[in-house]
Amino acid sequence: MGYRVVVAGATGNVGREMLNILAEREFPVDEIAALASRRSLGTEVSFGDTTLKTRDLDTFDFTGWDIALFAIGSDATKTYAPKAAKAGCVVIDNSSLYRYDPEVPLVVPEVNAEAVDGYARKNILANPNGSTAQMVVALKPLHDRARIRRVVVSTYQSVSGAGKEGMDELWDQTKAVYNPTAEVPPKKFQKQIAFNVIPHIDVFMEDGSTKEEWKMVAETKKILDPAIKVTATCVRVPVFVGHSEALNIEFEEFLDEDEARDILREAPGIMVVDKREAGGYVTPVECVGDYATFISRIRQDGTVENGLNLWCVSDNLRKGAALNAVQIAEVLGNRCLKKG
Repeated sequence: MGYRVVVAGATGNVGREMLNILAEREFPVDEIAALASRRSLGTEVSFGDTTLKTRDLDTFDFTGWDIALFAIGSDATKTYAPKAAKAGCVVIDNSSLYRYDPEVPLVVPEVNAEAVDGYARKNILANPNGSTAQMVVALKPLHDRARIRRVVVSTYQSVSGAGKEGMDELWDQTKAVYNPTAEVPPKKFQKQIAFNVIPHIDVFMEDGSTKEEWKMVAETKKILDPAIKVTATCVRVPVFVGHSEALNIEFEEFLDEDEARDILREAPGIMVVDKREAGGYVTPVECVGDYATFISRIRQDGTVENGLNLWCVSDNLRKGAALNAVQIAEVLGNRCLKKG
């Protein structure tokens, strides 16, 4: 027996990826519903070899459905997630709405799969921020070996993290650079994104951090270990898909770079590509469409005691969003909602 599964926000970038990944990973689906807002009602989306017509999220009855993957943003989630949960459908939410709720587990299956056991408190599970998800996948096996004291992370985040509007803005501005009569002023981003980088994602907070940077700190502590100190600088770059991160990690004890490389090679969800030669590392364009979190440039940091540096790249629409949500559904099914 399989599950009756809902994908809410099925016409967006993440929602479409959720449908693709459910099909690719052969998630046991008996019936599937693709939901969208009324302005997208009737839009066709793909699920494997099947074409689905979207149904109205506003009037949908979640009674009798097992799992709902939400990719509709915090405002809409605030309205519809409680309705689904009350109807007995477990919500796996990709927005930031429930990530910091102590009653809602925040889950990255390679890191804290056991946390799904707490789903029944609200019938809701939260998916972390994309930049956090790939980072904690990289940190977990190293933390298990040597205990991480502090992480300094600089991110290079693609425009797809800002949705279709972000991707369109990069595309339109890039074309405009080569057309002297065209002008595409910033709308989605604060400054021109084409041929530029912007050290500003989400809103500024009182201490000078952006909320994106705060998210990485708070989520890492909730998912991995509250004792880890994290400081982040998050930067939007003119890349369509794929987030990159430069990580400086300080451990409580010495961890040799060769041992770290071996540990990461054996860790779930990670692919190590680390040759000290031209091209011996992974870049965002190479990770698009892949499930793995890629690790390169593993090396000792001699400027701090027990330090390592590494480079981390992942498809943010997959591991950073849709894939992680489907993996949560898989763990939920295996641990808590077993059928047949």
